Amino acid sequence: MKLLAPLALMAAALAACTTPAPPDVPAAPPAASAPLDVLTPNGNLVVQGIPPIPQSLVQQVEKYTDFRGHGLVDWHPTRRELLVAHRPAGGNTAQLFRIAQPMAEPEQLTDFADPVTSASYEPREGRYLVFERSAGGSEADQIYRLDLDSRQVALLTEPSERHEIEGWLHLSSQLLISSLPLDRTARNGTRTSVTQTLTLLDPAHPTSRRRLAELPGGGWSVGGVSWDDKQVVLNRYLSANESQVWLMSLATGQSAQVLPAPRSKDRGVFLAIGFRRDNTGIFVVTDRDGEFNELAFYRFATKRFLPITRHIPWDMSGGTLTEDGKLIALRANVDGREELRLFDGRSLKELPAPRLPAGSVRSVGFHRRLGELALMLNGPKGPSEVHSLDPATGAIQQWTRAYAPPGIDATRFSDQQIVRWKSFDGRLISGLMTLPPARFAGPRPVLILIHGGPEAQAKVGFRGRYNYFVNELGIAIIEPNVRGSSGYGKTFLTLDNGVKREDSVRDIGSLLDWIATQPQFDAARVLVSGGSYGGYMSLASATHYADRIAGAIDVVGISNFVTFLQNTESYRRDLRRVEYGDERDPAMREFLQKISPLTQAHRITKPLFVVQGKNDPRVPYTEAEQIVAKARENQTPVWYLRAENEGHGFARKENADYEFYATVLFLQQTLLK
Repeated sequence: MKLLAPLALMAAALAACTTPAPPDVPAAPPAASAPLDVLTPNGNLVVQGIPPIPQSLVQQVEKYTDFRGHGLVDWHPTRRELLVAHRPAGGNTAQLFRIAQPMAEPEQLTDFADPVTSASYEPREGRYLVFERSAGGSEADQIYRLDLDSRQVALLTEPSERHEIEGWLHLSSQLLISSLPLDRTARNGTRTSVTQTLTLLDPAHPTSRRRLAELPGGGWSVGGVSWDDKQVVLNRYLSANESQVWLMSLATGQSAQVLPAPRSKDRGVFLAIGFRRDNTGIFVVTDRDGEFNELAFYRFATKRFLPITRHIPWDMSGGTLTEDGKLIALRANVDGREELRLFDGRSLKELPAPRLPAGSVRSVGFHRRLGELALMLNGPKGPSEVHSLDPATGAIQQWTRAYAPPGIDATRFSDQQIVRWKSFDGRLISGLMTLPPARFAGPRPVLILIHGGPEAQAKVGFRGRYNYFVNELGIAIIEPNVRGSSGYGKTFLTLDNGVKREDSVRDIGSLLDWIATQPQFDAARVLVSGGSYGGYMSLASATHYADRIAGAIDVVGISNFVTFLQNTESYRRDLRRVEYGDERDPAMREFLQKISPLTQAHRITKPLFVVQGKNDPRVPYTEAEQIVAKARENQTPVWYLRAENEGHGFARKENADYEFYATVLFLQQTLLK
């Protein structure tokens, strides 16, 4: 069962300068005369203004670039086997692996230049699996069938569209997929409206397919299929604060809105996660009766809700049900830490919490026949690992062991602490703080790392290569959950919408005030970094607080809201207008231009590092190019790194490594001076 969640991105970081390189020249291939004491960027990287990276720096840092965990993907439908996503030793991207039994050596199933992390077994016998893959970070996902005996791969979808696996029927091996048109096929490269298509197909016989419905807009997903395969429940995502539930007949493709009632004035979150086993109603995550997303049961006959998790004052997500409907598993987002909660599927009462290994529960999934629950755990002390829980006995079994490079004891990494400070209006803002080891004496420099979204959240978990900053450079990291972040109630989520956009930037100003009051920090050495929306926040901080920071890092960030809204992929545009404002309205357009970092770029006076993927469908690469050019007009030091084969963040290890080495060099030349 799928629960549509807001998009989120936690990106890594960069900033400063020398003489600009030509604007569109990728790095030259290694030459015979290339210096042996510096790192040569690979041919897909455009490098401007970044000084040569010494091999000595690479040798000091590189072991922190090879943490390798495992992501939960799926259970085999008939055997006690797991499908996981993992980057193999020496590999450049994450791929699919089969694990035949707990702690067995993973067997690699895919090997592509692009990552493969989303897949599903054919649900009856598991003879094949279907998976999603896009090229070069474009997110134009195609769906493929992988026959497990022959290892042959077959394309199932039309490359001119973007596709997503939505789920299987219960009584046959037919697959629901959704599809969206891409701007590259549109006249003039953009669309004024978008239609999403829902299709039913048999992956074993891909010519056998039926188009079920054409749905207006780009925010639709399947929330579940009735157990008699007669109905599909659809979620229509309109914004982080508003969604709808619709019911569609599989026989006719006709659909009708169920939640909120079509003519009611109710607005809020309504996200279905599946049908009750007797098909008398659906389980829904909703905030209709409070600040937080709770699980409730909606009965069709009475049109009434029965609350299930109202006693838990936090957002619920990630709901999944056993095949027999006897058990429900949910994740409770408790102040940024995700905890497992189990409920009886019949009485709808909470069951005693199982004793789990330390960590945040990032994903869960029940075995179709065995009822065993797989879960992925992630914590500050190491990369993600997969375990299983026997709900009947409470027994926990570990399936994978994460890899940490020789010479690194991840169990000694610092825990994240929750800190809170008052913002400009008296509102309490919280964040995660990671402090360096006690051997670093004196007030410490601070890296403020801002999440994307904006409707995302900094959560407790493993920070990978960022541990180098803390453990080897003595830098403290603070990850603020500024207003507009999820996890703190629906009111907090809307506090940065539209004309309130810069209130979230003022939360960073208040954080700088708080840092100045803390004796363990050096307020003269603070750097701001962020990815996606966090990239915008980093640029905005560089324009508002240039006199209070040492530099800024912008990874795939928005530099101008008007050009961003005009150029982002059309299937995303209306969803983003709800959050940021509609640039077609003259007054809103004027406001968006006024607050955009590009308009205020003359105020960027501290070193800036900009990182971008050329194929980014969310924040087009032109957002990076224009802020780089404008900031350089101030004679501001600007480093720029663009990857020709990446999108919204760097997925290939070789590119991410160069980005990280450049980031360390940037920190040495700004924050650690």
